[in-house]
Amino acid sequence: MNPMTNPRTSIFAILRSSLGLVLITLITLTMLPASAPAAPEPSPVATRWEFSFDNGPLRLVWIDSGSGARPYFYLTYKVTNFWGEDLLFAPDVQLTTDTGVVQDSGTGISSAVTQQVLEMLDNPFMESPINMLSTILQGPEHAREGVVIWEAQDLDVDEVSVYFSGLSGETEPYVVGRDTDDPRRYTLRKTMMLRYATPGEFANQGSRPFELAEKRWVMR
Repeated sequence: MNPMTNPRTSIFAILRSSLGLVLITLITLTMLPASAPAAPEPSPVATRWEFSFDNGPLRLVWIDSGSGARPYFYLTYKVTNFWGEDLLFAPDVQLTTDTGVVQDSGTGISSAVTQQVLEMLDNPFMESPINMLSTILQGPEHAREGVVIWEAQDLDVDEVSVYFSGLSGETEPYVVGRDTDDPRRYTLRKTMMLRYATPGEFANQGSRPFELAEKRWVMR
C-alpha cells in the first residue's frame, strides 16, 4: 500500500500539524504584553453626595481688557443641591482640545474679563467663579448659576471637551503599572464630560453656541 494513501499515516500527519499550530499559538500569546486594567466606570446611581448639574451652551467671545481683543471660551451652568444636606461646592473645570491643549478654568483670566462676561450675560443671578466657591443649601430655591472662562489658545480645532469635577463625592483608586517596579496610584473622581464638535477654523463663530456632541459621567 502506498504510505501516502495510508489512513493512519494521514491521521498522524494531521495531528502533528494541529499540535504545531497549538504550540505556535501558545508561544505567541505568552509574548503579548499584558493588557492594562480597565479604568473604573462611574456608578449609574449616585453612591456619594452629588449635585444636579445643568449646563448652558459653550460659546466664544472676543474681549478687549486693555491689550487688544482676545478670544475666550465661556460656559454657563446651574447646580442644585437635592442631596438632603448642605454641600460645599468647589468646582475644578478643565478644557481640552484635540490638538493637545489642556487648560484649567480661570487660569490667566483677569477680573476685568470676568466682569465683562458677566455684564454681557445680563443675568442678575449669574455669579463669578470666586463667588460660586461656597456652600450650596438644599432645594431648588437655592440653586446657583455660574460661569467658567478660558482663554481660547487655538482657533483651529475639531473638538473641545470640558471636564467638570466637584459635582460628586464619588472616587475610585486606580493603579497604573501594577506589575512594575514603579506603580503609580491615582484617585479618580466622578466627573461630568461635555464634548463639543468645533470643526475647523471658528474665529468667526460669533455668539453661536458650539454643538454638544456628548454629555456623560466619567472617572477622571
